[in-house]
Amino acid sequence: MGASSEGASLYELIREDIIEGRLVANERLVVTDLARRHGTSTNPVREALQLLRGEGFVTFLPNRGARVRPIDQDFVRDIYEIGVLIEPALTRWFVNMATGEDIAELERLEGLIEENNFADTFRHSELDTAFHTVMYQRHYNRHAAELWWKHREVLRAVSRRFNFTLARRAAIIREHRELIAHVKAGEANKAAELVSRHVEGSGRHILEQMRARNAARAG
Repeated sequence: MGASSEGASLYELIREDIIEGRLVANERLVVTDLARRHGTSTNPVREALQLLRGEGFVTFLPNRGARVRPIDQDFVRDIYEIGVLIEPALTRWFVNMATGEDIAELERLEGLIEENNFADTFRHSELDTAFHTVMYQRHYNRHAAELWWKHREVLRAVSRRFNFTLARRAAIIREHRELIAHVKAGEANKAAELVSRHVEGSGRHILEQMRARNAARAG
């Protein structure tokens, strides 16, 4: 992550505070205050804020310091729309390069996903990320792959606040199975089209859950 172990730990804590709303949108993040709150020196805090800036959770403005970026519907929409553009290209390359070992690993991970059957949402998230990582981890364009990973982590962190609907659960399983079939058949374009729908469906699901929560809070 490009940070000390203490900086990485603080990054996790501060990110969780942002996602859960304990640090509110546009709140100023004062390094000394955060260091005091977490019982650490200022250097790990600075490291953590730089990591959060890289993920888009924190903004730095001239003469105003670091502030919490609003984790709102526009933020989520922008991220998943970038995924709709990037992931089909990554997938198309993977299908043309996939080995028997790659396919076996996708099948193994999908088996674990279905065995878990969304009972443990954290495990599902880990397995689902591993599934897609198999396809993207060897791509020659490291900038594109790293951008996917960064945005994936943001959406994964935000989505932890919500449960999957039954319709979304069924769609994930169905689309993963179809994707494996396309990879086996060497159907790069069909796989890319499917991934585009898959990413958009995931993004829209998160937005729907955010709207429902906002409506419930508004009474």
